[in-house]
Amino acid sequence: MKAIPLKSHTFNEKTIGWIHGFIGVVIFAGSLPATKVALTGFSAEFITVARASIAGLIALCLLLITRQKLPTKSQWLSIAFVSLGVVIGFPLFTALALQYMSSAASIVYIGILPLMTALFAVAYVQERPKPLFWLFACCGSGLILLYMYQNNPASMLNFGSIYMLIAILLCGLGYAGGAKVAPQVGGWQVTCWALMLTLPVMLCLSVYYWDASYLSNPVASYFGLGYVALFSMLIGCFFWYKGLAMGGVAAVGQLQLFQPLIGLVLAAMLLHESVSPSMLLTSVLLLVTVACAKKYA
Repeated sequence: MKAIPLKSHTFNEKTIGWIHGFIGVVIFAGSLPATKVALTGFSAEFITVARASIAGLIALCLLLITRQKLPTKSQWLSIAFVSLGVVIGFPLFTALALQYMSSAASIVYIGILPLMTALFAVAYVQERPKPLFWLFACCGSGLILLYMYQNNPASMLNFGSIYMLIAILLCGLGYAGGAKVAPQVGGWQVTCWALMLTLPVMLCLSVYYWDASYLSNPVASYFGLGYVALFSMLIGCFFWYKGLAMGGVAAVGQLQLFQPLIGLVLAAMLLHESVSPSMLLTSVLLLVTVACAKKYA
């Protein structure tokens, strides 16, 4: 009898990209709750520059130990977008937003980020998702806008909401820039070079914004700062940019719709913040849109 060849069950590149992307999203989900904890002892400005300085010093060590080649001139432009959006923009404006809202409320806004990432993927990375992808991506972002309006129409124009929308805009730009150059220089290298680009300025600003009163901060605030520096700014980005590069920016970017649900659970468990039924329902509906968008990306 002729033997029947067995099918290979090895993961293809896109599947591996989605796995890396999902790990990154799980790590990022703790960013806003951790930032809220850090704000109990530090200013928003200090958190922004200190987290980049800590991660940047670690990145410097990694680049020196592994003797990485300097990026080319054209690659530096994409890396600069990562610095602007991920190292500076998103940390600063989310920290400012959390002075006006709870982490649970801010987390729901992250549902807009996948659509923003996809738009930059088309404009900068030249990806071309199918038309139905845009339908489900817009549905996901529409759910966020509906949630904002139903809970408090005035909140759509307050400082917290404005800061979160700016953070999401800049973050989408940073994700697209990193995804474009990651296949050329490597996923973790993109993060390290982006941190290196801002390190001299961030170190100086860390000294400027440091206050002697921080020495008496609660221990929890230091844990919050440590998380956003080590995990949100460094380790999470290692997984995230590799996932974007392997699985596609628009497609893997939709995984960010899982972040609100994970973040709400963390906010409730760690910060004892209330999670309203509308928050939970919105997050669950967002999961449905990401599953549909994945099919047509």
